[in-house]
Amino acid sequence: MTKAKIIWFRRDLRLSDQAAVLAAAASGPVIPVYILDDETPKHRIMGGASRWWLHYSLTALDARLQDLGSRLILRRGDAAEQLADIAQTSGADEVHALHHYEPWWRNAERALEKSLGDEARLVLHDGNYLLPPGTVTTGSGDPYKIYTPFWKALRQHMPPGEARSAPDELAEPRQWSDSDSLDDWNLLPSKPNWAAAFDDHWQPGSAGAETNLEDFADKAAEYDEGRNLPSEELVSRLSPHLHFGEISPATIWNRLAGQGSKVETYLKELVWRDYAQNVIDQFPQYGGESYREKMRALPWRDMDDAKVQSDFDAWCQGKTGYPIVDAGMRELWATGWMHNRVRMIAASFLIKHLLIDWREGEKWFWDTLVDADYGSNSVNWQWVSGTGVDSNMFVRIMAPLTQSEKFDAGDYIRRWVPELADIDDPYIHDPEDSGCKPGGYPAKIIGHRAGRERALAAYQEVK
Repeated sequence: MTKAKIIWFRRDLRLSDQAAVLAAAASGPVIPVYILDDETPKHRIMGGASRWWLHYSLTALDARLQDLGSRLILRRGDAAEQLADIAQTSGADEVHALHHYEPWWRNAERALEKSLGDEARLVLHDGNYLLPPGTVTTGSGDPYKIYTPFWKALRQHMPPGEARSAPDELAEPRQWSDSDSLDDWNLLPSKPNWAAAFDDHWQPGSAGAETNLEDFADKAAEYDEGRNLPSEELVSRLSPHLHFGEISPATIWNRLAGQGSKVETYLKELVWRDYAQNVIDQFPQYGGESYREKMRALPWRDMDDAKVQSDFDAWCQGKTGYPIVDAGMRELWATGWMHNRVRMIAASFLIKHLLIDWREGEKWFWDTLVDADYGSNSVNWQWVSGTGVDSNMFVRIMAPLTQSEKFDAGDYIRRWVPELADIDDPYIHDPEDSGCKPGGYPAKIIGHRAGRERALAAYQEVK
C-alpha cells in the first residue's frame, strides 16, 4: 500500500484550490493535520479574536473532510515536533503544505525538514497569494518595495489560473494518529464571553467565504466609493476568510474581474495583500520595527505614564470623545472587525492625536481582529504612521471630525455609539462643539488642534 501523505494545514483551511490537498490526495492516503503551535511564534501567538474564528473554521474544515471520508487530526505543541511524530508513527513519507512567509512559520518549515530527517520530506506548494513573494521583480531582479509599481507589474501576470475543485474523496491511511479534542483547546472565550455577538456577524469556514463572495459580487462595482462609507454595507468582508485561507485569492479574482474596470479598486486591495507579504518576506521584523531609520527616534509618549495609559485605554474602549473613532473601536470589540476607512481614522488618531507608538495599536489589533494578519496589519500600521517602506507622510494628519462628516458616518455612529443615537446630522459628528453632547458620552480627550500641534512638534525632533 502507498505510504500516507500528511497535509499540514495552517492559514489555508480549505479543500478547494488548495495545492497541498490536491497533491497529497493524488499521491495516496492522506492524514490531514492542524497543529495549534503557541511555541514557535513566541510573542506572536494568535490573538483572542482569531482563536474564536479558528475554533469554528476547524469545525467546518473537519466536517468537509468527513464528507470526503477523512477527518482532521488535531495536535497542540511545537509544529515540527508534532508533525515528525505523526510521520514516524504513521509511516508517512511526505508532508504537504502551502508556503507561509511569516518569520515564525519559515522557522518552523526549516525545523520540520530537520526533524523529518531521511524518513520523510516536506513538500511546499504555492497558493495562499495571487503570486508567491519574490515572483514579481524590478528590471534589475530585485523585489519591489513600493506598492504602485508592484501592482502594475503583478497585474501583467493576471488573471491567475482557474481555481481547482476539491478532491471527490480522500483515501484513509491504514492507521490514524492520535488527536486532541478541539473543545479541550479552549479557543472560545467564556469568562466573560466577549465574543457573544460574533455569531451574528460571521460564518467561519469555506461555506461562509463563498456566501460572502457571492453577496459582494452583486455590489463590487460600487466598492470604489462604498469602501469609504462606513454607514453602507458595500465592502466584501472577505478579509478573515482570506486570512485563514478558507477561500483562495484566485477564486475571488476570477469571480470579480469579469466586471471590468468597475472592480479594479477592489482588485488593487487584493493585490495589497500580496504586497504586504512581499514586504515581510524582505523585512521579517516589519511588525516590530519601524522601517525608516530616522523615524525610530520619534519621541512617542511613554506608556509607563498613567495619563498615556489612560488615553490608550480610552482609545481601546471607544471613549475618546471622537464619535467616528469610538464607533470603530466599539465595532471592533463587538464583532472582531472594523470598516477599513475607520481603521485608518482610528489608527491615525492613536498615532498622531495621542502620539502613541504605532506598535501599541498593532498589538491591540492583533488581539482583537478576526482578520489579524502579520503582513497586512504591520504594513497598514506603518503606512499610517509614516514609518514604513511605502507609507503616508507623518505630517499628513487625518481630521477625524471632518472625515466623519465627509464620508457620511452618521448612521454608523448611531449603530455603535448608542449614547449618540438620537443626535441628527451634522451634529452627531462633533456633538461636543455642537452643544448637544449627552452627559453619558465622554468629552474629547484632546482637541484636534492640540493633538496635531503636538504630533508636528514631535516630528520636528526627527526631521
